Amino acid sequence: MSFTKHLQNVWRNPSKDLLKDRMIEWRKGLSVTRIDRPTRLDRARNVGYKAKKGYILVRVRVLRGGRQRPKFKQGRRSKARRRLKIVSKSYQRVAEERAASKFKNCEVLNSYNLAKDGKYGWYEVILLDREIVKNYAGME
Repeated sequence: MSFTKHLQNVWRNPSKDLLKDRMIEWRKGLSVTRIDRPTRLDRARNVGYKAKKGYILVRVRVLRGGRQRPKFKQGRRSKARRRLKIVSKSYQRVAEERAASKFKNCEVLNSYNLAKDGKYGWYEVILLDREIVKNYAGME
């Protein structure tokens, strides 16, 4: 079994204690945090990460739930539609947009899910610094 396959199997059934400790640590940090190495190396490589200059990894914390239309201010008919959830954007897309706005000189390559609990969801976003990456062979 290759190293990447082993990592995939480990992340299918992660250690609950380890993941819980990490999430407690991540909750205390900033919502957009630059990190040195990917937490899920197998997934990062799958979506295009390379350990070269110009590739930037960011962990983004997104608040889950609560994306509903505002409460009714006036009375309503009994057959009127109730409050609806607004699901035009996924949490992953929101995380990518927040990372892109924090690092303005970079472009989003891809992202992947890390973990989620009742309140937050965490994603790792891979950003490219186009000025550095354009010099690599095969990158236009």
